[in-house]
Amino acid sequence: MGLLDGFAGATGSEVGTELVSVLNGLIEKHGGLQGMVAHLQERGFGTAVRSWIGPGQNLPMSADQVNQAFGINTLTDLAVRAGISPQQLAERVSQLLPQAIDHLTPSGVLPASASHANS
Repeated sequence: MGLLDGFAGATGSEVGTELVSVLNGLIEKHGGLQGMVAHLQERGFGTAVRSWIGPGQNLPMSADQVNQAFGINTLTDLAVRAGISPQQLAERVSQLLPQAIDHLTPSGVLPASASHANS
């Protein structure tokens, strides 16, 4: 079971299970939620990530920023798995990643053990 089990239902039917699976895999590839947050902070997205974790409005992330954060090779591999183009994947990840991290941090703090976070 993944961190984002139940995420598709929480965000609406437009989020397919395959895309949630890809997003979950991306988070797990970076060591879970804590690893993903650290990865994004190291790449200069700390302000945005803090907005996703904390209360209030989530700052946006563009498809170009997704490419910068994860690299074209990673996105290409994941896009093949999802059956869409790398650009389409980057656009969807840019929309879903802020929601996913927000979803995984309902109390406004990063869980101490992100791999066991309730979803």
